[in-house]
Amino acid sequence: MAEKRLSSKRSAKSRAAKGGIKRIGWDEYFLLLAKLAACRSTCLSRPTGAVIVRSRQVMATGYNGSIPGAAHCIDDGICYRRRVGATDAEKLAWCRASHAEANAIAQAARAGILIEGSTLYTTLSPCFTCVKLIASAGIKRVVYEHLYESANIARDRHWADALREAGIEAVHLRLSTEAIERACESLAGETSKRRLKSE
Repeated sequence: MAEKRLSSKRSAKSRAAKGGIKRIGWDEYFLLLAKLAACRSTCLSRPTGAVIVRSRQVMATGYNGSIPGAAHCIDDGICYRRRVGATDAEKLAWCRASHAEANAIAQAARAGILIEGSTLYTTLSPCFTCVKLIASAGIKRVVYEHLYESANIARDRHWADALREAGIEAVHLRLSTEAIERACESLAGETSKRRLKSE
């Protein structure tokens, strides 16, 4: 009986493979989770999400938004630092949002969760302030989707150099078309609807 069940499972798996259904890889999976976290962002300029993973387990998530109790730009309908006229050079001093990476690290700290030796997945390459937090938290790998690409090229290069100096691996990952299609299919459709007929 057990053999028959095992055989049925194998044949279902084989049919799924023939039908083009494929599992996405670990890095793409966790980056997709970071993109979902970004849906909670209250930043009008660059909604960003982050996920901290250790031994293939999610330890904490974060997104960029105002500190607890402060107004959110998404509710005001205008970016605060643009409203006060802060220049590009001053933006980090005036932006009222905590970054996604910082929020994920803070969430782990508040819950007493060990993140040393972990990987941080983020939808945007980290700023230098977040790099310092990442290094201090003992995170060993950063996987990011988009480069920040600010008006200051030297500043953008600085965060990458800082990661290297701290011995942290940086991986620029663009999601494959297959991973995006799988995620969209799962989000838009009935995720757990039966694909194969019962035997």
